[in-house]
Amino acid sequence: MKIEPLARLERHAKRLGEIAAVLGKYGLADLFGGFDYPWLNKRLLSADGQVLSDLTTPARVRLALTELGTTFIKLGQMLSTRPDLVGAQMAAELAELQANVPAEPVEIARAIILADLGQPVEELFGEFDEVPLAAASIAQVYAARLHTGERVVVKVRRGGIEAKSTTDLEIVQAMAELLEKHSPSLRPYQPVAIVRQFRKALLREMDFTYEKRNIEEFTRNFEDEPEVRIPQVYGDLCSHQIITMERLEGISGTDIEGLRASGENLAEFARRGANMYLEMVFRDGFYHADPHPGNLMLLPGCIVGVIDCGQVGRIDDELRDEVEALLLAIVENDSTQVTEQVLRLGAVPPDFNRERLRSDLDEFMADFIGHPLRDINVGHALTSLIEIIRRYHITLPPPLAVLLKTIIVLEGTSRRFSPDISLAELIQPFCQRMILRRFSPSRMMRRARRTYRDWDRLITVLPRDLADLMSRFRDGTLTVHLDHRHLDPIINRLVFGVLTAAIFLGSSQLWSSAAPPLLWGISIFGALGYMVSVYLGWRLMRAIRKSGNIDSKD
Repeated sequence: MKIEPLARLERHAKRLGEIAAVLGKYGLADLFGGFDYPWLNKRLLSADGQVLSDLTTPARVRLALTELGTTFIKLGQMLSTRPDLVGAQMAAELAELQANVPAEPVEIARAIILADLGQPVEELFGEFDEVPLAAASIAQVYAARLHTGERVVVKVRRGGIEAKSTTDLEIVQAMAELLEKHSPSLRPYQPVAIVRQFRKALLREMDFTYEKRNIEEFTRNFEDEPEVRIPQVYGDLCSHQIITMERLEGISGTDIEGLRASGENLAEFARRGANMYLEMVFRDGFYHADPHPGNLMLLPGCIVGVIDCGQVGRIDDELRDEVEALLLAIVENDSTQVTEQVLRLGAVPPDFNRERLRSDLDEFMADFIGHPLRDINVGHALTSLIEIIRRYHITLPPPLAVLLKTIIVLEGTSRRFSPDISLAELIQPFCQRMILRRFSPSRMMRRARRTYRDWDRLITVLPRDLADLMSRFRDGTLTVHLDHRHLDPIINRLVFGVLTAAIFLGSSQLWSSAAPPLLWGISIFGALGYMVSVYLGWRLMRAIRKSGNIDSKD
């Protein structure tokens, strides 16, 4: 049985009321921001005491999501990867979302470990620090030591987090369905599809078996590269709520002073870290999707340590081919090909202007032609490209949006470690490898097989479909559904104009034939009809003028 969105919202009326109260609280600042009443503005405070009327809209959105809790924080973090939907300013603000939550009692973690692993903490670990190293919205991390002496970290999911998130997910999904149904302006952004993707990502992040698999896959991909270190996972001490892994001994990427005092070559560390990510993307098609400085560590010997592998991205061969083609078109300064690749990659609205997009992409690429690679800021270039895509309401597929956001964050992280690092220079060898790979025998054979399958499917299905079409045509059961976009205003004006002309002609006939009743020899109905037709004609002309000049050639 399908539950209607309103019914789902009513079922969680209490929580919905809390959400509405928080959203109303952060929206009131706009209403009172222009009034010079300090006593009122001081009462419009965020959860951390900031005056709301002094904050920008993106900042208020971030604070509201923070106050609403885990699910909404994660939703904001996911939307921060979609600047093509929410805009660069909103995406940058949402990227600052952090879940500042108090640590829960260690007894809850102990109970979860006992329930999932079947033994108490004392039997599983030689030492277990009851004060967590970190307390996040989904899990807490504890330092421990195995009986064999290895130092490990134990990540334990918070108690009851799944039930709380399930309620919020139902509310968010119902709201998305209502928005898509009743808000034409938001419908092109596919809120239901976005929430569906978010739900899948959040449920995966709360199931630590996925993170365990991610770490194991990264380990296999980089087992022959000594410059990269992935923590070892202890599978017998893991479950869907628990993951136990090696504790890397190094300096966190957020500790800039510690990094500088280490004596290591930070430029080399930044280069190795960036190359590691580029290998993940262009070689493996499976990458760590959160290159935040806190997820990278400087280990002795300038080795790059990677932690927190819960957020990952994947790109299949087909998408990777399209992305590589886009990068090569940009390198070759081929605006026509760049336009074609953007259109192939994204969902295009029906009223889109291809020539204007190509002109904007020409200007975009002109900003980078002739400049040394070292001077090109890849993050800025991608941000500008996404802004152009957003301006034309082109919706990118989620895997591509996540990839672009990852590269933008990667450049910022690399420059944080070493301002002289150039991601554009590091990408150039990968572009050369792309060209060689695109013409490699294995790639051409794979493409030939894919083309053969497509043609084989077409040849197999086409005769049956044609026979079915002809059969329906003979039986008179063939129906054609036409989707007329943007015709309603045109039809309304056409009917309005015909009605106005009819009233005018009818009034003329009444006037000329002096149809009674008369006033000073003039037909009253004829005169009234003239006035009505003049008024309606004036309204029609005004509507046409507002929508565009009558003699416009556009």
